[in-house]
Amino acid sequence: RSDMTHFRIGFLPLVDAVLPIVAHESGIAQKHGISIEMVKDPSWATVRDRLVYGQTDAAHLLAPLAIATSLGLDQTKTSTPLAAPFMLGLNGNAITVSPRVAALLAANRNSFADVKQTGMRLAALAKTSAAEGRKLRLAVVHRHSSHNYMLRYWLAASGCDPETDVEIIVVPPPFIADALKSGEVDGSCVGEPWSSVAVARGVGQIIATTAQIWSRGVEKLLAFRKSLLNERRDEVEALLRALHEAGHFVSDPANAMNVADMLARPDYIDQPAALIARALTNRLALTQDDAEQPVRDFLFLHQEAANFPWRSQAMWLYSQMVRWGHAPGTDAGFAAAADVFRPDIYRAALEGTDAVMPGASAKVEGAIRTPTGAATVSGRLILGPDSFFDGRNFDPDKPMDYLAAQTQ
Repeated sequence: RSDMTHFRIGFLPLVDAVLPIVAHESGIAQKHGISIEMVKDPSWATVRDRLVYGQTDAAHLLAPLAIATSLGLDQTKTSTPLAAPFMLGLNGNAITVSPRVAALLAANRNSFADVKQTGMRLAALAKTSAAEGRKLRLAVVHRHSSHNYMLRYWLAASGCDPETDVEIIVVPPPFIADALKSGEVDGSCVGEPWSSVAVARGVGQIIATTAQIWSRGVEKLLAFRKSLLNERRDEVEALLRALHEAGHFVSDPANAMNVADMLARPDYIDQPAALIARALTNRLALTQDDAEQPVRDFLFLHQEAANFPWRSQAMWLYSQMVRWGHAPGTDAGFAAAADVFRPDIYRAALEGTDAVMPGASAKVEGAIRTPTGAATVSGRLILGPDSFFDGRNFDPDKPMDYLAAQTQ
């Protein structure tokens, strides 16, 4: 239909690009007067560049990269104000190591459950390897990625310095399994299905997930140039309603295999549906010989208001950017990071739908230990645990105190 509002959306072949793909493929977008064209790229830098230079209207993007781009902190050093009114997923990354490193860690299915123990073993191995003159090389998908910041957070809290005891390099997600196979890297933190691809090929073993490091940690978001968002506000809101409806479809377990088949196509992830289904059903095989096992809270695509852009999550990511020298530690910086997340647009777009609307726009991150009711404007919201593995909390009203405590 020529009367449709058209959106070109950039994405990487990852399971958490699923909501716009399903909105497009299932006819949900069309129902909301939207036509979607998905533009696939191999690296986050390309997805970002297309968005910045106007080749796409929106992008499936790493949350910290959206912040870095808005604040002029990325390699290009030019700031393009971005706005993120909708989150595309929480968690969903696994930390995978080569069989050699897995053997040195004596990693097995029993040790997987204890992320503190695994972290301490990995930190000790990193220090030993560094002392022997061969640092562990760990791949993350971009400098400004939650993968990088959660991996560093875990290593630092476990007893090693990620700046000096390991080497962290950037490898785009589709190349992770090859990098592990060739010995180019000893481990990686990557979104699905790429850890499962490495496991299926026998070149990697999953030792932890980011859900164990920060339960319900923010991951990908839908980013727009702020200028486009202002010009096409009504159309953007219609797109968000379509994504919300797609979230219902994706979070119904009865649709999991149907969705996995959709994502498996060459246009999208181009990997076996059986591997893609693992993340969708919160089940992973840790090694090539293992049966799949349930992994609690591995990936959230829609439940528990997972799509709501909490300003406090942007601020926590910014605290890690500051901690590792990627951003200035100022109150103005924290405020600017928070401003990239737009709960006001989320609320405006989904008002009058069945979407649960949190009453607040920020919360103390890490403070929820057991399922807890949260104040809402509409609907009933029970938030599950969002704890950090080391038990620390991040209070968005006291970000500088948090920074000071991190460096002690």
